[in-house]
Amino acid sequence: MNVTIIGGGYVGLVTGTCLAHLDHTVTIIDIDKTKVDAINDAKSPIYEEGLDVLLKEHIGKNLKASLEYSSIQTSDIVFITVGTPPNTDGSSNLSYIRSAAENIAKEYMIGHTQHPIVVIKSTVPPGTTDNIVRKTIQGCIPDVNVGYCMNPEFLREGRAIVDFFEPDRIIIGSSDQVVIEKIKELYENLDSPILVTGSTAAEMIKYTANAFLATKISFSNEIGNLCKKLNVDVYEVMKGVGLDHRISPFFLNAGAGFGGSCFPKDVASLASMIAQNDLDPVLLKAVLSINSNQPEKMILLLKNRLISLNGKRIAVLGLAFKDNTDDIRESRSIPVIEMLLSSGAVPVCYDPKATENMIQVFPDLMYCSSAKDALKDADGCLVMTEWPEFAELDEEFSLMKNRIIIDGRHILTIPDAEGVCW
Repeated sequence: MNVTIIGGGYVGLVTGTCLAHLDHTVTIIDIDKTKVDAINDAKSPIYEEGLDVLLKEHIGKNLKASLEYSSIQTSDIVFITVGTPPNTDGSSNLSYIRSAAENIAKEYMIGHTQHPIVVIKSTVPPGTTDNIVRKTIQGCIPDVNVGYCMNPEFLREGRAIVDFFEPDRIIIGSSDQVVIEKIKELYENLDSPILVTGSTAAEMIKYTANAFLATKISFSNEIGNLCKKLNVDVYEVMKGVGLDHRISPFFLNAGAGFGGSCFPKDVASLASMIAQNDLDPVLLKAVLSINSNQPEKMILLLKNRLISLNGKRIAVLGLAFKDNTDDIRESRSIPVIEMLLSSGAVPVCYDPKATENMIQVFPDLMYCSSAKDALKDADGCLVMTEWPEFAELDEEFSLMKNRIIIDGRHILTIPDAEGVCW
């Protein structure tokens, strides 16, 4: 099929590249010329394992990026993958969604040779497909038979390529049988369960899944905080809990908390929707509160050991919100660094992939090219990201001035590291 993807961010770029690998012809549209040029040069503007290889294989063949919207006119399917950043009240900003719909309508007005299908892949509140995308497009081109579908993404950063080709499920949110069959055909080479729902149910599925996973993490952290007080190994506890097939072992890792572009934003947005419907999001407010407090607990552990942080050199290992990505959005390292700076400490940072992104937030920090350099003469160490290379650190810690090590991710193998929850 001919596919156009509006939005060359994380979801759009991964989705477009993977669809090209399924032999579709894909055009990724973005307003950022630097990003468009990088994609067309087969250089991914984000770090995602395996993405560069796929880009090099398909760019210039059946995959390209563009600043123009003209590819919409000859596309079978148009994906909307633009961002939905949070407003100040936690609700989703849908201005980019509305703008994408308007641009789709403009190109259809110029001319379209296919039966057009518009697919929303961005995370949007229930009702967005019908009340914003459909109404916007039909308001401009009422005589064009446009199909609509909500097809949420479930891509984990750092493992997105695998998640695309080996999905747990594919959700097709539409009541139009022509649209449903076309989306099934798009993914026909993927071995995955397919669930067909209404568009609003599909929109709600994405929010609910992310909120539930975030809840598992915060629940584990609350249990972990208690276990630390009781001198109980929370990881032994959660291993036993996770063996229950009704619960599963996933997302039960107690530690510094969750970050990234999805969980914090989506939980806040869902809580806002609940409040707007005259309900009290008690549980989700607690999930967010527990998560925001975890970084402070790491700083308190450090202060208990050092008494004062003023002038102390503190190694911060890990800046990305998780391993195998350079994404620092809502990273737990950010509030930790802010608290270190406000305490007069001197953070010395290292991350295998995310340094350049963190420099945009903290341009004046000390950044190192290795964990060894960050640890040299350090008065303390905070491990914030579960990079596999940190599990191999051992003798490097002997370079510290004071061997005080707080592990926020349960990744270290040395015996004297203290965890935030264990």
